[in-house]
Amino acid sequence: MPSHLSALNVLPAAEFVRVAGPLFEHSPWIAERAASARPFATLEAMHGALVSAVAAASESEQVGLIAAHPDLAGKLAVSGLLTAESTAEQKTARLDRLSPADFARITALNDAYRAKFGFPFVICVRDHTQAGIFEAFEQRVANSRDAEIKTALAQIARIAWHRLQDLVTAA
Repeated sequence: MPSHLSALNVLPAAEFVRVAGPLFEHSPWIAERAASARPFATLEAMHGALVSAVAAASESEQVGLIAAHPDLAGKLAVSGLLTAESTAEQKTARLDRLSPADFARITALNDAYRAKFGFPFVICVRDHTQAGIFEAFEQRVANSRDAEIKTALAQIARIAWHRLQDLVTAA
């Protein structure tokens, strides 16, 4: 797997999509659309092209991207079926070690949020503590659907930024 931006810049488009596709949960179409913007001078430029592809997408595609994310500490996490990236990210906030009371709380928040918006709550767990995640959950469930789509997409961009930094170096 390429570990340098310069290597990503010269990959055939299909290989670029294979490598960069996982930056956005189960959504390789984003890397497909950004591939033509290569070569990228910086990681920030690559991230910008990926985020621009999301911004240019239809609302249906954007909601599909949000919906591709798992519930926090949800059934997929409990059964070990998250992507490797999501598993590692949820562990950073110790979501794999919730007390029974906190697990019940996050399950209820997941259910209420999904019932209201029709997609899962998405937050860049690497940027938050466990307490901060619960606080954001409780605040954001009061948002409008449009506001929550924008907020979720901004959080997805942060997740992708961290994943991109994990994937490549600028050299």
